Amino acid sequence: MKLITFRYQDQVLAGLLNADRVLDLAAAAKATGEKADLSSMLAIIRGGEATLQACERLEAWASDRSEVLIPLSQVRKLAPIPVLTRNAFCVGRNYVDHIKEGVSARAMKWDDKLPEAPQFFTKSTHTVIGPGDEVRLDTKLTQRLDYEVELAVVIGKTGRDIPVAGAYDFVFGYTIANDVTARDLQRRHEQWFKGKSLDTTLPLGPCIVTRDAIGDPRGLELSMSINGQERQRARVEQMIFDIPNIIAQLSAGMTLEPGDIIATGTPSGVGFAMNPPQFLHDGDEMLASIDRIGQLRNRVVEV
Repeated sequence: MKLITFRYQDQVLAGLLNADRVLDLAAAAKATGEKADLSSMLAIIRGGEATLQACERLEAWASDRSEVLIPLSQVRKLAPIPVLTRNAFCVGRNYVDHIKEGVSARAMKWDDKLPEAPQFFTKSTHTVIGPGDEVRLDTKLTQRLDYEVELAVVIGKTGRDIPVAGAYDFVFGYTIANDVTARDLQRRHEQWFKGKSLDTTLPLGPCIVTRDAIGDPRGLELSMSINGQERQRARVEQMIFDIPNIIAQLSAGMTLEPGDIIATGTPSGVGFAMNPPQFLHDGDEMLASIDRIGQLRNRVVEV
């Protein structure tokens, strides 16, 4: 299933995508007597398997009732989880070619040394925006704003010390993330958090595709284009640390909760590593894509 959060007639609702239409899940539940709480994406995630089964029943019920489906042209898609309950988790330097390009950009010699463990950091809650929303570029703060397409994992169950073998059981689904980054702030503060946490620098969407609909995510291909020019393209299977290992190591001694977002790292092709570097400017359009999930389009606007 493809699930979205959307605004319709001044209400923020959770919906199920059906081609170019969307089913208002809460309204459908009321019409059919479903008892599950489908009022928001977080409610659906927290409801677990019972809630997903309710969504499946409603999807089947609505298949021959076009009158209950809203045309997508009449709604505004929001970030799948518009307000995070805590910071988004992220993994840095998780593709070999991205590590190499970073070394080359700094004129350092590549020594074939890869990270021995995932390099975790977080992005603050106010970074999150949705499809079509604007990414702020405050040139008083940064002159080196960059893009990073990533596969994001949405956690579906509470867990700590999750074993690698059981990690996928804790995945609710997947979405697209664009880890927009102020490279100069990263350098100035000598850590990643500040440069990764400016408001509006985590576009998410356009939907969450449930785990069962994706199956094995390693075959997914992700790409990023800037103003129609492709900059990044890779497959999830190229990650140094795969999704089960990321979940296992992140959850070691630390509880993960339903609705947590984990961005799994970006491949090569980022702007700072180009020759010459190509940072984002006012009016630039970013198009992040992952097959079987969709496209996430956002424009940079100088403020």
